[in-house]
This record gives sequence, structure tokens and C-alpha cells, in this order.
Amino acid sequence: MSHLAFLGAGNMAAAMVDGLIAARTAPGSITCLGGAGRSAATLAARTGITLAPKVETLLADADTLVVAFKPQHLAAADPRLAELTTGKLVISVLAGKRLARLAQVFPRARNLIWAMPNTPGQIGAGITGWCSLHPLTATDRATVEKLLQALGQHVEVPESQMDALTAVSGCGPAYLFEFATALRDAGVAAGLAPEVAQKLSVETLLGAARLLAHRNIEPEILRNQVTSPNGVTFAGLKKMEARDFRGLIKDTVLTAKARSEEMAKDS
Repeated sequence: MSHLAFLGAGNMAAAMVDGLIAARTAPGSITCLGGAGRSAATLAARTGITLAPKVETLLADADTLVVAFKPQHLAAADPRLAELTTGKLVISVLAGKRLARLAQVFPRARNLIWAMPNTPGQIGAGITGWCSLHPLTATDRATVEKLLQALGQHVEVPESQMDALTAVSGCGPAYLFEFATALRDAGVAAGLAPEVAQKLSVETLLGAARLLAHRNIEPEILRNQVTSPNGVTFAGLKKMEARDFRGLIKDTVLTAKARSEEMAKDS
């Protein structure tokens, strides 16, 4: 990965660039090109990467292209990209844009990757699911993994599982943020000051997630360790069970998965 290009310079592109620089795994050169806004110029000025004046310059020496503009812009993508990406590795982080659709825009790329990061990738704490159109060479696999490690962890799945992955990890941070909001508001209802309830909510979720990752055991085991028979936690959990909390989360994920499938058909 001696020359890397970013088409689009939003949050995910910036997270990748920052992660590569922080890990000291940046390639020999990184070039970016944005749309009408200032995001590409801002990213280049802040990180020292090269700002390309046009798409031909962006791709002239690039071996790998990361497509990181807004998904709805794919339909209006520059038709010259088909020729300009001949023989290059193309990695897309566009939500809902399947490999077959990407192949229509980049038909001569040597391989196509569809990656679905999540927002914690902005601080290097994300997890990215990904799949490839064709089996990867060892060199291209190393390139993909190096890029995605800049956002956090990654997992390769069959394309048929990408909608489910999107519904769990792609959307998952929003579910957690909603739960954090509910926990904060419940704390206020129980008599806590809003700022105290906010701090307790955030730090409790953060600590619990770190403990779960550190112990690497089933979450039910940790739940049981904090739950005394007929105690305070037990009472709260019984209320969640009565309202079918697990069923609600299951329905939430399945609804998001169905919407992801619908969006793919529309693209």
C-alpha cells in the first residue's frame, strides 16, 4: 500500500487517515479529493496529506482507492472512475451499496471491498464488518486489514450477512446511545440531578462494556454475578423481563436489517 487515495473526506475518511498516522502505518503517500465543501482541504491541512485538484490526479499513482463520500452520491459518480480505477483495489464504506452495485461503477477494479464501519471508529474504538467480491491476494488482504485496523477491530463475513451486521454493529451505537439517554432520564425521575444522572449513565455503560470485553465471558454470567435473589437488581431485571426487553431489541435489529435490505434494492 504505497499510494492510497480517498474519494470523499468526511468522518470515516478522517478517522482512517488519523488512525494510520497514529499507528505509524501510513503508506508512502495519501491523497484525498472531496466534493464542493471544505472537508478535503481541512483534512489535508490538518494531517499533511495531499489534496488532489481533480479525480485524474487523485488516482494517477494510487494503488488503492477508498470510496468514502455519501452513499446517495454513488448514482452520480464520475463515469471516468470506471477507467481510472482499472487494476486498482477499491474499498467502499458506503452504507447499503452492495458489491454488484459497486462493480457497475468500478467494473475494471482488480477487487472490490464493501466495508461497514461504525461511528466509534472515529476514535479508533470501532468494529468494521467487510466482504470482498473475489478472494483476496495476501497483499490486498494486508492492505484491507491495515486500513480497517485504523478504525479499531474488524471481521470478515459473507456478503449475505452484511445486512444483519449493519443492523447490529452499524446501528448498534445508536441503540446504546438511546439506552444511555433512557438510563439518564430514569435517574432523573428517581431523584438524581441531571448532570449526576448523565455521569452515572455514561460511566456505568463504559465500565460495564470494558468489563465484558476484559472478562470475555457470556454477558449472562456477569449479569448473574451482580444479581442477588430477590434483591434490587433482580427487581429491575424482572421489570425488563415483563416488558420483553430482549424481544424489543430483537425486533429492533430485525427491523433495521429489513430496512437495510430495502435500501440495497433501491440503489
